Amino acid sequence: MTPARKSGRKAAPESPEPLQILLPDGSLAEGAEAPITTDEAIEVYRAMTRLRVIDERMLTLQRQGRIGFYGAATGQEAATIGSGWALDPGDWVYPALREGGVALLRGYPIQEYTDQIFGNGRDVMLGRQMPCHYVDRPHNFVSLSPVIGTQLPQAVGTAMAIKMRGDDAAVIGYMGDGATSEGDFHVACNFAGVYKAPVVLFCQNNQWAISVPF
Repeated sequence: MTPARKSGRKAAPESPEPLQILLPDGSLAEGAEAPITTDEAIEVYRAMTRLRVIDERMLTLQRQGRIGFYGAATGQEAATIGSGWALDPGDWVYPALREGGVALLRGYPIQEYTDQIFGNGRDVMLGRQMPCHYVDRPHNFVSLSPVIGTQLPQAVGTAMAIKMRGDDAAVIGYMGDGATSEGDFHVACNFAGVYKAPVVLFCQNNQWAISVPF
């Protein structure tokens, strides 16, 4: 399921103008080119569908008391899988709570995915992490944290290290809208801006936050 990648990374545009590819009706904006082929779009849709099926199954098991915790990405599949698809294999992922689909997209075996959720004898975390808190070292997928927002300064720090080392990689740090109420978010934005770190802080307004209004 790991997507193919073109060699080389395009430089970021100098213009501060926002980039829009799709219009509200789903058509391409004027002058925009489709960023993926039809075959790639099918693969993205297949990954989204697989994630929805897995989430439904895991939520059922959690409600039955067979697993202790699960954070579903229901309704966020396009943002989760779409952003994960844009990453290169060498990029780093700092997830929030609902980005397990990105790990699967990057090649995390579904057997290890479910082993970690159940905390069984094959769990690579050896039961030392909460269910649904995956880590996948071979694909630079850092372990989830149950504390809101703590992953954001870590993501920026990794990006700063990448820049200092001169590596051709980037970092993505995911968050829900509630994380914008945490100091970690503002610290991360400040360091990312000042040091021009190669990081994307990806906020999803999933409406789970209890600290901010819609």
